[in-house]
Amino acid sequence: MVALISGCTLPRGAALQSEVVSQSASESPTFQVVSVTRANMPAISSWPRTGWDNEYGWPATSEGSNSHVIQTGDKVDITIWDSQENSLLTNATEKSTVMNAVEVGPNGAVFVPYVDQVFIRGLTPQMARGRIQDRLAQIAPSAQVQLSLVQGRSNSVELVGGVQAPGAYPMPSRNYKVLGLIADGGGISPSIRNPRVRLIRGGTTYETSASQLLESGRRNALLRPGDTVIIEQDDHSFTALGASGQEDLIYFPKDDLSALEAISLMGGLADSRADPKGILVLREYSVRHLRSDGSAPKMQQVVFTFDLTSADGLFAARNFRINPNDTVLATESPITMAQTVFSLVGTAFGLTRQATTLAN
Repeated sequence: MVALISGCTLPRGAALQSEVVSQSASESPTFQVVSVTRANMPAISSWPRTGWDNEYGWPATSEGSNSHVIQTGDKVDITIWDSQENSLLTNATEKSTVMNAVEVGPNGAVFVPYVDQVFIRGLTPQMARGRIQDRLAQIAPSAQVQLSLVQGRSNSVELVGGVQAPGAYPMPSRNYKVLGLIADGGGISPSIRNPRVRLIRGGTTYETSASQLLESGRRNALLRPGDTVIIEQDDHSFTALGASGQEDLIYFPKDDLSALEAISLMGGLADSRADPKGILVLREYSVRHLRSDGSAPKMQQVVFTFDLTSADGLFAARNFRINPNDTVLATESPITMAQTVFSLVGTAFGLTRQATTLAN
């Protein structure tokens, strides 16, 4: 009976640690096993971070002009005052002439009667007013110009999703920043999980989390005309497997997530099954990340192991950062397996005794 039980495969919900890492001891291992301790945590922390696609980082803040700058597609209202008798610009009853919604053309100029094209793109409204007045001085030395700006699409930024009022926002000045735009849009919706802010500028995309943006003024990037800001929830996740309270795809509630926090999100370890000495984190690195000097992993696939029964292991797990696409595996306790075998053996002996009694 005992031989029969020992020859059977007992049902269980997770692998043993020894089963997972056994191949690493072979002559030609295909993955690297790293036992995480407080002593080697500084070195592991310097290894490349995986699972994040943002290769451009986030632009630092800077200061811009507090005035507008005229761009192609903007419209200007021009009022010309001239008190001179027989003026070419006004008539006898009215001492001013008004040109409303004059659009700045693709060449950056507006048409003004008697002086033809006046190039004003790239100028502030005050500078454009002075340039037009200087050109008019050739035919009307006493003329005075008043100019106001209505910004067009090319002088605005787009705010897409994640706020109460998405849309195109004209830049109030060249000192318009990301947080100001988000505030004008009504703020980030509280229903978004770990919101991320993406800035698209030309052919480059920058990305940061809203929490990092809010905690440091250095990330309050200066906007440029044509920028697009997108706010979305964070879809980065890790996989929880094994003898834990939850086996599922778990989304990151924040950017920096420790191994201990990940175990908590998994619902903790199953008291009757899990091996606290066998918590594994499976991670895959790019080939370009590999090194042989210890400053980076030696192999693409790495299994990090944790022993949560010691203070050293607990501190290491608290400082170890989980990356997107990691797999956190709580292995099965070998003691539980032994207890199951003993229980089955005891049951078998009990059945044997009962059978013998009945036979007698």
